[in-house]
Amino acid sequence: MGVLNVTPDSSSDGPAFFESRRALEHAQRMIEEGAAIIDVGGESTRPGANAVAEDEELRRVIPVITKLRAAGEKAWISIDTSKAAVAAAALDAGANIINDVTGGRGDEKMMALVRERGAGFIIMHMLGTPRTMQNDPHYDDVIAEVVEFFRQQYACALECGIDPMAIAFDPGIGFGKTLKHNLELLANLPQLRIEDRPLVVGVSRKSSLGKLIGSVDLADRIAPTIAFTAMLRERGAEVIRVHDVKPNLAALRSAEALLESAK
Repeated sequence: MGVLNVTPDSSSDGPAFFESRRALEHAQRMIEEGAAIIDVGGESTRPGANAVAEDEELRRVIPVITKLRAAGEKAWISIDTSKAAVAAAALDAGANIINDVTGGRGDEKMMALVRERGAGFIIMHMLGTPRTMQNDPHYDDVIAEVVEFFRQQYACALECGIDPMAIAFDPGIGFGKTLKHNLELLANLPQLRIEDRPLVVGVSRKSSLGKLIGSVDLADRIAPTIAFTAMLRERGAEVIRVHDVKPNLAALRSAEALLESAK
């Protein structure tokens, strides 16, 4: 899954792809490099980020999705939003998946929309909101609490009538977690699986990687991202959300070759 932030304040790639033409070019480059899904987001979810108005979020993401489909690109498109109205417009424009950082809690209309449209649905765990999530996050047992959240939201989704085969789960690395919490979740990834549904994991360029290696340079986070990609595939992650597609795909395929040889 290639990350396409069309925001002026992303923590990882800043305003580089805020303009829709450049965003389209970057998405096409990620597809050429092997991305199977393009994840389009118009609202920054970096720690401390403020909410974006619905009309502004629509203005950012819909032209990009429309142009991707008009260009004939076959990759799946996910819309990274917690607003049902934005998700609906994105599906109309050609998106296939709703990637909701609130796991369906942010908008009471979201799960009904998923059911009605037959969209894919990524349920992510986040403690608090982007503005508050890194204000001293605390868990008694981070694995148990994330799993319980997944179970609760899965039950809500089924009760709403969502096809279980449309659901995937994301532990939300960096979303209301310390470095210790993040590492504990990643090290115990198989324990997070619910009803054999796919796991989506995003560690790409996260600030926790900088803390891990003792660097504030964003470029220094690429190498540990690639290392984690290979390790997470070995631990069972099915979808890896990354900014740098080519080197991460190489790591993914290398890990898969080893796993296949081990059989």
